[in-house]
Amino acid sequence: MLDSYSKSIANLIEEFEKFPSIGHKTAVRMAFHVLNLSKQEATEFANIIVQAKENLKFCRFCYNISDNDPCDICQDAKRDKSTICVVEDVKDIIAMERTHEYRGLYHVLQGVISPMNGIGPNDIKIKELLERLKDDTVKEVILATNPNIEGEATAMYISKLLNPLGITVTRIAHGIPIGADIEYIDEVTLCKALEGRRKL
Repeated sequence: MLDSYSKSIANLIEEFEKFPSIGHKTAVRMAFHVLNLSKQEATEFANIIVQAKENLKFCRFCYNISDNDPCDICQDAKRDKSTICVVEDVKDIIAMERTHEYRGLYHVLQGVISPMNGIGPNDIKIKELLERLKDDTVKEVILATNPNIEGEATAMYISKLLNPLGITVTRIAHGIPIGADIEYIDEVTLCKALEGRRKL
């Protein structure tokens, strides 16, 4: 399919195809968008990528990606230090922060337990989470992994590790999205909604 393009364009398309959720047609559009940039614009774009790789680092406490170490959230004196929300990925922090509801700290696992993909508990940041809980500051750990098989398995594994420590372990509720019709909701989501029901 790439034979009809010159080698340089084909190489650019192949690189864009490596991005998550980017198919061939989108990769072609992105490649030609880059080619239509002026040389100065293309250089600035390339420099921004290089600068991001050089400047961004993982926070030594929560493993968020930040220009600073510790990250801005961990440095914020107004955050509730007694609560840690455990997420799979840095993008999950951004989603949680958009709610403006959660004011505690975070811990990014940088993945989930997935035996099918050869990822075990030692391959993600579980040991580092346990290390953060040693000084008795944290009273609650909120498990906010995704509601899929790997996310549920990871949440259960962490929960079993934390229960003997006397720390309250909670799981974010899963259920029916706002505006959805019950008749179109899958069985797993309905089961989670029933499990998470609350008194009115």
